[in-house]
Amino acid sequence: MAEISFEDAGAGVLVEAAREAARHAHAPYSKFAVGAALLMTDGSIVTGTNFENASYGLSLCAETVALATANAQGRLADVVAVAVIGGPMGPDGLPTGSDVVGPCGRCRQVMNEAAEMGGRDLPVFCSSGDGRRIERHMLSALLPHAFGPKDLGLA
Repeated sequence: MAEISFEDAGAGVLVEAAREAARHAHAPYSKFAVGAALLMTDGSIVTGTNFENASYGLSLCAETVALATANAQGRLADVVAVAVIGGPMGPDGLPTGSDVVGPCGRCRQVMNEAAEMGGRDLPVFCSSGDGRRIERHMLSALLPHAFGPKDLGLA
């Protein structure tokens, strides 16, 4: 895990960590690599990558893998920003392409869990596979009227 401050990180560092994670995508069926990176309250970065399965419904998204990893470390409430990048796998395993990729609806819901547990809205940096285009969205705009822990009296 790299140690950086939120102010120094910038979207580029977080997106680059997500892009490097995507190199390890297990995507033999779609050939579409996705990487995710979470910036934590202490400046560390937790990454994840998509993990496909021959039984397609059992596949895992990169964002969910990264958030489950943070949770396994007891740090779900420490997430302060998310980056996601994806595109067709190049020969080196890195995602390619100029289209910006955003999180799916399921991943937005899982991100909301971390956001509510941490008591913060999360910036979500969405990038093209080549890393040249980055869009910044707030999670609350990507998933308005979300259902989460607060609805169950937990956050």
